[in-house]
Amino acid sequence: MLTPDPQAEIADPTRPAPSPTPQRTGIRASLRALLDEHLASTVKFLLVGGIVFLLDAAMYNVLVFWHPTDGWGEGLMHHNPLTAKVLTIGAASCLTYLGNRLWTFGDRPRPDTTRSIMLFILVNVIASGLQLSCLGFSRYVLGLDSLLADNISGTLIGQAVSTSFRYVTYGRFVFPRR
Repeated sequence: MLTPDPQAEIADPTRPAPSPTPQRTGIRASLRALLDEHLASTVKFLLVGGIVFLLDAAMYNVLVFWHPTDGWGEGLMHHNPLTAKVLTIGAASCLTYLGNRLWTFGDRPRPDTTRSIMLFILVNVIASGLQLSCLGFSRYVLGLDSLLADNISGTLIGQAVSTSFRYVTYGRFVFPRR
């Protein structure tokens, strides 16, 4: 039985040469590279944020609008919405750190934990201030204190502003590529 010579296939002049792969150039290639670099981390960041967002909103609404004996209406912290929001942001921030450190930015080198946590806290204090200012403006400047008003100003608008700030600063300072 004859065994085919592996070199014969390489040297076969009748076989067409493989066509060279075209090189991507220009703006399209730059956009594709940018998309490849940021798409996965952006989706992961938004998933972590979405889960934590739901937790934050649920905790806030229970603290501010649910009373253990009277049910929905004015909750135990209805007259202290900023304090309630600080508590829910604190709990959500712990989960956000874990989700982003372990999953969203898990492919990046592990930074010095103390430095990373301190920067995370600093970023979250600033982001929390942005979110609280949206809620405070609605409550104390516009005089709106309904369930709908608080959820639009503090939860939706405030969260959108603070999440945008967090995404940019987490990737640059808290979990850098190095």
